Amino acid sequence: MYPEKRVCYNFAMSPGYKAWPFDMTGARRIQERVRREIRIEPLTKKVRLVAGVDAAFSGERVIGTASLFRYPEMIPVEDTHVVRKVSFPYVPGFLFFREGAALIDALRVLGTAPDLVLLDGQGIAHPEGAGLASHVGVMIDIPTIGCAKSRLVGEYEEPGTGRGQWSPLLFKGQSVGAVVRTQHGVRPLFVSPGHRITLGESVLIALGCAIRYRIPEPLRRADILSRRMKKALEGGKGGAAMLSNASPAP
Repeated sequence: MYPEKRVCYNFAMSPGYKAWPFDMTGARRIQERVRREIRIEPLTKKVRLVAGVDAAFSGERVIGTASLFRYPEMIPVEDTHVVRKVSFPYVPGFLFFREGAALIDALRVLGTAPDLVLLDGQGIAHPEGAGLASHVGVMIDIPTIGCAKSRLVGEYEEPGTGRGQWSPLLFKGQSVGAVVRTQHGVRPLFVSPGHRITLGESVLIALGCAIRYRIPEPLRRADILSRRMKKALEGGKGGAAMLSNASPAP
């Protein structure tokens, strides 16, 4: 079991989410429910702690990492990881069911709960309107933002080359995200609200977290941690040092 003092969330899922799906029928049912329960609305509190989460795979294991930062100072606060068995195949558009449980568990073992979570994936900019960020947001009822490196759906005009320039991502006549230039001259980031946040707020926070690189700092650090942990699990050197404060899942 997780040490009680380390668990941030009262992680009591609603009945529709208690059973983790092992087939496409169950996954589609949950995805549809998540889509109906997404709320794109203004933040209700000031954001002071932002977590980024990421996943890496090693054989039949998935490593979920979480990196917590103080916002807007972008000061690292804490890193965690969990290791779980993979229980769902890779299916495009259903990424959450392959790595989502590990990501949520990595958040659960943070010593302090974040106010908002960034994910390397889509929010509502998804063929079914519910990507990785929306699933995590709905299931633990927290504001989430999808910060994807590539487009999954929609059309857009290339934004200007300066930092902070962005253009709307349009899908089926709706604005589902923003194509954001987080640093001057770099490839844009595809930002979309996941849950309990607006598109405008998502763009501002993504930019506020991308202080040095194209990728927002919490996501960048979580990605580095997941790759180093994978190397450590596979017998490489150097993975354990940066993850010395991490907590493996049971």
